[in-house]
Amino acid sequence: MRALALRAPLGVQVCAASCVTRCSTGCAGSTGCRWRWRSASKMETRLFEKEEHAALYQKCRILIPPEIKNLVLSYLEEKKGKPFMLAVDVGCGTGQSTRVLAPHFQKVVGVDISEAQIKEAKKVVGPTNISYCVCPAEELPFEDGSVDLVLSSAAVHYFNIDKFITEVNRVLKPCGCMAFLTYTQYLEVHAKDCSDQLTAIYNEVEKSLVPFHSIKMRHVISGYKEIFDAIPFPDKKRVGDIVCSMQLSIADLLGFIESFGMFQVFLKKDPEAAKELLRKTEHRWLEAMKVSSKSAMVEICLQYHCVLACKPD
Repeated sequence: MRALALRAPLGVQVCAASCVTRCSTGCAGSTGCRWRWRSASKMETRLFEKEEHAALYQKCRILIPPEIKNLVLSYLEEKKGKPFMLAVDVGCGTGQSTRVLAPHFQKVVGVDISEAQIKEAKKVVGPTNISYCVCPAEELPFEDGSVDLVLSSAAVHYFNIDKFITEVNRVLKPCGCMAFLTYTQYLEVHAKDCSDQLTAIYNEVEKSLVPFHSIKMRHVISGYKEIFDAIPFPDKKRVGDIVCSMQLSIADLLGFIESFGMFQVFLKKDPEAAKELLRKTEHRWLEAMKVSSKSAMVEICLQYHCVLACKPD
């Protein structure tokens, strides 16, 4: 892990210490601000249900980095201790996080409201201790006090948070833990001597997608502070500014952008403009790197926030 110089879209200020983002005018998203959230319609909170999007999600979504996985498992071991019996991955999508947990638990269940996502998850040959089911995050099909860990990666902000946390409280064992994590929209791209240029290009893409952000993204912007505050357990903590790096090809990075919910909203509203944004971004990145193939590798740095809490004994 290393320090990340946060770079916000134009007109937005970022406090690296608290990870609170606000408009440079101080309006905090008031009328007239370009950083104004749109209301959360059903479409915006269920963005991942088309089969083609689910396939893209499976191919291009980034796995939980080892640093984050180790943070979660260490917390669970400290609070509850081994053995780890049952983990539930809520909002599992196509199962990336579910499969990461599998070696550490007797059983792991991935749940998601999207049938297309679960269908795609089941296509992946994985450990035999994994199963999947379609259900809402707020109505988990588990007995009271039966689950060791409830994890949710880049998904909690789409749920009805109060109902979800009440449901997590119900299914957790005494000393069981919840772990809610997300990466932020701040991303750096590094390659040779053109890192600043590559990152600036990404920031322009992010700026282009701001009008298609859901109101639910305010939780990501705040570093999950409201979600943390909603947890009734006294034993809880919020860990921010966790920066993880990974190697991706330009093709993979473009696919990652394409898998964003806000890009999919853009694609639905203006397909040609959305596709042109990807084409233009590809061309600019390749030109900056002085390469001709999307297989060229870059290092990306993503910033994560993680909320951890332990149910009282």
